[in-house]
Parts: sequence; structure tokens; C-alpha cells
Amino acid sequence: MVIGCIGGGSNFAGIALPFVREKLVEGKPLRIIAVEPSACPSLTRGRYAYDFGDTVGMTPLVKMYTLGRDFVPAPLHAGGLRYHGMASIICELYDQGIIEARAVPQLETFRAAVQFLRAEGIVPAPEPSHAIAVAIQEALAAKAAGEKRVILFNLCGHGYFDMAAYDAFLAGQLTDYEYPEHEIEEAMAHLPQV
Repeated sequence: MVIGCIGGGSNFAGIALPFVREKLVEGKPLRIIAVEPSACPSLTRGRYAYDFGDTVGMTPLVKMYTLGRDFVPAPLHAGGLRYHGMASIICELYDQGIIEARAVPQLETFRAAVQFLRAEGIVPAPEPSHAIAVAIQEALAAKAAGEKRVILFNLCGHGYFDMAAYDAFLAGQLTDYEYPEHEIEEAMAHLPQV
């Protein structure tokens, strides 16, 4: 099982693509999970359509899972995981069912980060903490099923620049935010007609 956080796709691609080859060419029974914030659910709730890669509408159109270029992320601590779309190669892999996607809310992400910090002594950045949350979910599911699983996740950054976010979490000042369906529909209404 390979788990990585996903915002635009480059970090996830770096950890996952070598394993995609093993899954497709060698037939290895791998699960590959892209994890995004529930407040910016490009893969899990976006539409697979042509959209601009930038918010101004100057770039060429790209087929991707998108929340629409008009998407404005909520003020949450998801780090760099706040882009309206996703890299084309990741989108195609998801559309074909080769990889999975899961969205994790902010509070679960920080709970996982604190648990990881206490166990490993490393302060993870908010971005990879999404992957940590799903790694913990999968480890607990394996334990409950009495199965052994190899779980690889990508710890791609430290959280030393995010101490204010940790402070806000520990003080109970963070909340979960789910991107509203009506806002997704509004953004989808402005997708380019192709």
C-alpha cells in the first residue's frame, strides 16, 4: 500500500508512479491512495473536465479533476494542498481506477500529526499529515482484520514553519470544513465549454 498527500499531484507522483508501473506491468497487488483535504476535494468531489490550470484563465486547457478555476479555498491549514485541479497523469490514473483517492478533514489530519509526533519525534507538515491519517486508518484496519500489510507513506516535509497551526489545533481553535456542494456546482457552471 502506497499513500501520499495530494494537492496538485507532483509530490504524490514522485512516491506513487514507480509503484503504478509495478501494479500495471508486473501485476503486483498494490493499493495506491492519494489523500487530499476534505476542504479541497479535487479528486473525490471534483469533475473530470477541461479547465484552466491557473485562476486567470491564461494557460491552455487541461483535462483534470477540478473544482473549477474560480475555486477559493477556505482558510484552513492544509499547506500546499489547496489547488483547484490535479495533474493530468494523476487524474487519468484515478479515472481508470488504478489509484484511489480519499479526503480527510482538518482535525483528523492534525490528530494524526500529533500522534505521529509523539511516536516518532518528528513534527510533520500539514500536507503529509493527510497521508499519515490514512496510514493510521489502514494500519488500524489491518490490525482489526488480523492482517499484515506493508504501508508506505510519504513524509515530505517538517512542520516547523506550521507551529502556529499546531498551537491553534491544540488550543481547540481549528474546525473541520467540508467544501459545500452548492459552491462546487457554482464553480462547475463556469468551466470552459469544450
